[in-house]
Amino acid sequence: MTEGTPWKVILRFSIPVLMGNLFQQLYNLADAMIIGRLVGVYPLAGVGAAAAMSFLVLGFATGLTGGFSVVTAQRAGQGDPEKIEESAAASMVLCAVTAVLLTVLSVATAVPLLRFMNTPKEIFPYARTYIRITYLGLGAVLYYNLMAGLLRALGDSRTPLYFLIISSVLNVVLDVIMIRGFHGGVGGAALATVISQLVSAVACHLYAVKRYPVLRPEKRYLKVECREAFAHLRIGVPMALQFSVTAVGIMILQAYLNEYGALVVAGYTAAGKVENLVTQPFNALAMAMEVYCGQNMGAGKRERIRCGIRQCIALGTVCVILSSTVNVCLGRPFIGLFMETCDPKIVEYGYVYLVIIAVFFWLLCTMQIMRSSLQGIGEAAVPMAGGILELFSRWAGCAAFSGISGYAGVYLSTPLAWGMALLLLTIRYRWLAGRGFFDDRQQGRT
Repeated sequence: MTEGTPWKVILRFSIPVLMGNLFQQLYNLADAMIIGRLVGVYPLAGVGAAAAMSFLVLGFATGLTGGFSVVTAQRAGQGDPEKIEESAAASMVLCAVTAVLLTVLSVATAVPLLRFMNTPKEIFPYARTYIRITYLGLGAVLYYNLMAGLLRALGDSRTPLYFLIISSVLNVVLDVIMIRGFHGGVGGAALATVISQLVSAVACHLYAVKRYPVLRPEKRYLKVECREAFAHLRIGVPMALQFSVTAVGIMILQAYLNEYGALVVAGYTAAGKVENLVTQPFNALAMAMEVYCGQNMGAGKRERIRCGIRQCIALGTVCVILSSTVNVCLGRPFIGLFMETCDPKIVEYGYVYLVIIAVFFWLLCTMQIMRSSLQGIGEAAVPMAGGILELFSRWAGCAAFSGISGYAGVYLSTPLAWGMALLLLTIRYRWLAGRGFFDDRQQGRT
């Protein structure tokens, strides 16, 4: 990604990422639709109540592997195979250790967190079952994200797509088998997702080590030196914490919504699935910018980074218009897909959320692009601080707006959080630009 017109290489890279993300969201949608239609509204609400907790841990895993892949991308830009191999080995060892520690910790704290969030008693058993199985399958998520991140760091965004397609189809089939065939309920749906992710991870790994020898590190590299571990953790841990801090903010929002009852939670859950689907173009552009900025940083092409950020935001503007239109025009029928018998109240609870966030999608898209770009050049502290600011802004918004506008006020806390995080990231970017960071002639002095 160090050659060619920036917007073209960014778009070319992001399209397979987008398709992969869409397939990943489709099997999340399949979970929700099958649970809502075959099991019931309360089990669907239970899955939704556990969603923020799931993101708390899975987001940490995603951020950690994303940070590791930034290091690999920078070394790919330098064109040093030995350094790439060292990075791959360090990433694998660190992810293995993290998987064990994170699984034990998350399973032990699952039930107390559900209680802390005031989960309604009628959906509590479903949320507990779903989140426990999800946490036990954390290793599969880390495994896949690691391999997909390493491939993308080398510029290959297509291979993860192919294996995600396989995983998505397998997940839908297993959902039906587990729920309808074995009457597994929400536990069966969670287990189907874990199995699908594990199959995708193993297949991706086998292909990666065969296609790219640098991703098959020698044994001597598996004894990770402190220097190498620090180089990865320096970027990976802040990115992981940034995801988790964002998740804590969503958990706070979920706790406020839980006070309005299971129907509001069910509407928000269905709307959240729609949101996750229509915002995937933003995520794809952001993921592309991590690799783009990482490789160009390694190659010493800093002016190209600034140009790429501007052109990527322009691409994002087009995506914002399309996503907002889908939310407003098709939000109600999409929410109705998650229920066997359409309940107008649940649909309306969810649709209000979709309309509110559609107005502010431009904040979300720009924030994700700016955050990933800064992370790609090796910035860790400010993106993490942005996540903390997002957390407190969402909390303050929930406290302030819920008393004025009820559940709709709780919804408004989300765009407030996006806007405050974007403000901090923009200040940091402009400060770097003002000091000549993105000037190729100045790189030796920054």
